[in-house]
Order: sequence, then structure tokens, then C-alpha cells
Amino acid sequence: MPIETALVKPVVDALMALLQRGEKATLKRNAEAALREAIRELLLANPDENKAQARIAIAKAAGILSEDVVLAEDMLQKHRATRTKTAGKASSGRKRKATPAKVDDKPAKPAPTRKATKKPTDPAGAGP
Repeated sequence: MPIETALVKPVVDALMALLQRGEKATLKRNAEAALREAIRELLLANPDENKAQARIAIAKAAGILSEDVVLAEDMLQKHRATRTKTAGKASSGRKRKATPAKVDDKPAKPAPTRKATKKPTDPAGAGP
């Protein structure tokens, strides 16, 4: 019996190591996919910053330390910086004209209404 126990432990340890390796590979593959999605999201015209930040955090938690993580973080930081600069601009890019504040004490006159005009009728009758 003790011989069987001695043989079982290394086999179980080897199987556990293979399973953990497979789980780590799956985790890393999913994290790399999330990082690619984060970069894609940041390339859109109106990216969802929170979604991109979450995907970058997933990649960091999985232990991916590549230039893609640095690139995604840099893109997110630059997008946030430009978003705050352009938040108040008009769509044309020109500044709005300031309207002078003029106080008028007189009430505004109502718009004239059109009255229907009648043609003058002949007082003598209906005709010659």
C-alpha cells in the first residue's frame, strides 16, 4: 500500500500542474483578446472609456506586460485629455459671438394685425 501512495502523489501533482498551465494559458489568451478590444474601442470616434479601462485592467491582472498595454494606456490618457479640451466647442469650431446685454424698460409693441378690407359698395344701388 505505501508504494501505491508514493506513486499516486506525483501523478496527481503532474495532472494539477497541467490543469493550472491550461488555465493560465486560457486566462492569458482572454486577456490578450480584451486588450485588443480595448485598443479597438479607443480607435472609435466616441469610445467608451470605462470599458477600455476595464479591459486594460484585465490584461494587467493576467500579467501581460507588453507594449500593447502601454499603448492602450497611452491612448486612453490622450483621449481623456483631448475630450476635456473639446467639450465646450461648437460643431463648427468657431467661437460664439457675445450678445450685448441690453436692458429695455419699454414693453415691446405687439405685432400689427391685418384687418380685412371691404370694397366700397355703391350707395345708389347695384349698377348704372
